[in-house]
Amino acid sequence: MLRTGLRTRRRTRWAVGVALAKSDPNRPTKADLAAARGREIPDVLAPGLAVVFCGINPGLWSAATGHHFARPGNRFWPTLHASGFTPRRLDPGEQLELLDYRLGITNLVGRGTARADELTAAELARGAEVLAAKTRELRPDWVAVLGVTAYRVSFGRRAAVVGRQPERLGPSGLWILPNPSGINAHETTATLAQSYGELRKIAYGDSVDSADAL
Repeated sequence: MLRTGLRTRRRTRWAVGVALAKSDPNRPTKADLAAARGREIPDVLAPGLAVVFCGINPGLWSAATGHHFARPGNRFWPTLHASGFTPRRLDPGEQLELLDYRLGITNLVGRGTARADELTAAELARGAEVLAAKTRELRPDWVAVLGVTAYRVSFGRRAAVVGRQPERLGPSGLWILPNPSGINAHETTATLAQSYGELRKIAYGDSVDSADAL
């Protein structure tokens, strides 16, 4: 059995992992950030979700607060709203509300770092294996990896491009979305919303086509 956060169909919420409670989760101190290096945070997952968004790994703000995509300037939460996945913009501290919309979050690598380039290729490859195992257990309709470069390294598919992938990840359809980090200067919230919106239309409107599983 995978050690991951789950919620049953009875809407019982629970999660495993390490989370640090903060009175103001958006403002960790420098000491908090330094102490958060290497820390893991809980997944937001449940069986049978429509889409599981897979980040690369937690940044130090996320590792310090226990909330995914918590750093100011990260565009994940506004993009979810702008693309129609959520009816309003959620705050990182409201991440469990995603389960109400059949959405979830996980990461390729669990440990928090200041930069994604601190991760090794071996870590990313192991992360792809763990993601595949989670997918087999929880069977989401779609898995969306946030970042084409991380996907290429993790899955060994050097020619992969953003968008719907021809292969599947176990029982799930596979999609690559642009990384919403503010460091990704190639994207604006508007262009991110367009890319994410393409997946939303498929995830909530069309069934997943059959294809070969990874």
